[in-house]
Amino acid sequence: MSSQSTLVEKPTVLNGLDVNAAVATIAAIKADKSLAKFRFRARNTWVTGGENRSVIRDFYGAGQEDTSRMSPFELTNGEPPVLLGNNEGANPVEFLLHALAGCVTTTFVLHAMARGIAIEELSTELAGDLDLQGLLGLDDSVPAGYERIRIVMRVKADCSDQALDDLLAYAQQHSPVCNTVCRPVPVTIARAKG
Repeated sequence: MSSQSTLVEKPTVLNGLDVNAAVATIAAIKADKSLAKFRFRARNTWVTGGENRSVIRDFYGAGQEDTSRMSPFELTNGEPPVLLGNNEGANPVEFLLHALAGCVTTTFVLHAMARGIAIEELSTELAGDLDLQGLLGLDDSVPAGYERIRIVMRVKADCSDQALDDLLAYAQQHSPVCNTVCRPVPVTIARAKG
């Protein structure tokens, strides 16, 4: 019986992500940095009271307009009765928590894949503290937005606790939504004329 060396193949899908597609995307961006530029869009229409709807469909990325979405995503913003609404949907600051949770989770999973870490379970809980005095203009020393947001991730993976802690810190630094929330970002609001 002759001895054969066995080749250990790297998985082609890890944590639900296509490893080969990720490698190809990174190589394409390294070759042409303009492919990394994206512009996401949302359009919003007021319905009544605190209810309004956002429609999200098209975006620009990887050097072209994306045409992969056949139907738009519709998101309804609402308010609970205590904030003068009828629970038409989550309110915008709750959607911010949703966006933050989703982005930190996706960033964590993506970089776990890049490091060869298989995730078995992952869940995230968020809580944000907000004082309405800022929104209502009752106290100029109180910010209108969140004063603090706490994120707790529960992770079970095939690596050490130190590797998970390193990955979590990396995800916090590289999550686009977390990065946007954690640093001042210029936002302009202008009234359309005409």
